[in-house]
Amino acid sequence: MAIDFAKMKQKLENLQGNGSSKSNIFWKPQDGDQTVRIVPTADGDPFKEMWFHYNVGKNPGFLCPKKNHGDDCSVCNFAWHIMKEAKQNDDAETLKLSKSLLPKQRFFSPVVVRGEEDSGTRLWGYGKMAYQELIQLVLNPDYGDITDIDGGTDLVINYGKPPGASFPVTKIHPRRRPSPLAETKENTQAFLDGIPSFKENFNVKSAAEIEEMLTTFLSGESTDDTGGSETTKYNNKETSDVDDAFKELLGN
Repeated sequence: MAIDFAKMKQKLENLQGNGSSKSNIFWKPQDGDQTVRIVPTADGDPFKEMWFHYNVGKNPGFLCPKKNHGDDCSVCNFAWHIMKEAKQNDDAETLKLSKSLLPKQRFFSPVVVRGEEDSGTRLWGYGKMAYQELIQLVLNPDYGDITDIDGGTDLVINYGKPPGASFPVTKIHPRRRPSPLAETKENTQAFLDGIPSFKENFNVKSAAEIEEMLTTFLSGESTDDTGGSETTKYNNKETSDVDDAFKELLGN
């Protein structure tokens, strides 16, 4: 079998630091209008639902093993445990902490950004409202399979913070005319082959790693930029309910 020179070139670029990094694999819209095309996936579902834990110290968001795969998760166990106690004791501070530790839902789709085709296929992360819009658009008989490589639909993404709003809003407007994913079969195949791996590009932690992060977080060793944390404040209370609850969950 002959050598695939395109792959060899990519390997060289990666060694020289010119390859794609995780930072540019993910696409985030800027303020204003941008046009994207969702790329079809082999499993027929380009709208991936994922659940992440945030706020466990300075660790970046990581996939929740329980919500994503049905496996045990020490952060979920702990959050629900202290939430129950907080409700019983009418403890607003602990209730706030428990809610911040629960997994948050996020959605991802592989997209080609028009005008930035040289960047290849990237992953676009969006919230529940945008997800609902996309599903409704797919189920609309006037559009149907918006990811079809020959006659799909480009989407204009309007992103920004409306006057008086606290958070940015994403609005999605389908183009009126269908269009191909790319101008040539070669480019189309490159976009399909270039879909970033959903498994390799998200922060997956083992059960032991998650338990260690939570233990460190509860010990107060992981603080925010102001030198304190919600957990530190909670641990400074007269009772050590958080420590006791965590030990109970771990069987210590």
